[in-house]
Amino acid sequence: QVQLVESGGGLVQAGGSQRLSCAASGRTVSGYAMAWFRQAPGKEREFVAAISWSGGSTTYADSVRGRFTISRDNAKRTVYLHMNSLKPEDTALYYCAYTPSGPTAQASLYRYWGQGTQVTVSS
Repeated sequence: QVQLVESGGGLVQAGGSQRLSCAASGRTVSGYAMAWFRQAPGKEREFVAAISWSGGSTTYADSVRGRFTISRDNAKRTVYLHMNSLKPEDTALYYCAYTPSGPTAQASLYRYWGQGTQVTVSS
């Protein structure tokens, strides 16, 4: 079992920045990839960003590319999402997810999920 706990959400003004963290615990395996997804009220969950074990491979949704950066610290078993130039449409519940394989935008391939942290961007 792997447990994921997100933190760092809150209220921020449009144009501002915020950093989310996701700490993993439990039986993680070497080589695991991590990702962030989000779900806004009344909308489907959508992929945001993913990162490989080494951090050398990252992928982003078109809607956040150039504004968000995913990174990780394997010694701390923590993944981060640095969000800049936030827009009201970025308002959502942000989830981190774990897969024992490589990074992917496909949610069904992620085995463990956190409870989510709310990000609200005011205009």
